[in-house]
Amino acid sequence: MRRDKRREARGEKKNMKKRITLWLLATLFLANVSLADAQQQTKITKIGWLVGRRSPQFDEYKKALRALGYIEGKNIAFEYRFAEGETGRYPALVSELVRLKVDLIVAANTSSALAAKNATRTIPIVFTSGGDPVAADR
Repeated sequence: MRRDKRREARGEKKNMKKRITLWLLATLFLANVSLADAQQQTKITKIGWLVGRRSPQFDEYKKALRALGYIEGKNIAFEYRFAEGETGRYPALVSELVRLKVDLIVAANTSSALAAKNATRTIPIVFTSGGDPVAADR
């Protein structure tokens, strides 16, 4: 019984982390929008996803962004790069995202976050889960 409660508590923590991450992404986008931009031609914001595998989590992020007025193909675009479980592919995949000039990189784990950090100093990186990438890079 205690194990079930612990597992349930861990699940709640994971859900809370996802919510926090989602709000962080939304805040980043909203911070980049100004009234002057709204009056000019709409810029399509490109988000690069650097992850291990396809996840249903993408649909949840898209749904939340849609609720905030970000419509895929209209004012936001997504570029996905999947390592398919091979962490050694992250440097090449993040290089593709940098060449595509994405506005934001979403890194799903420590390995992808470090690869993104090593590939760019100008593109913001949102780190969604895992350990401490700063400590891991020492």
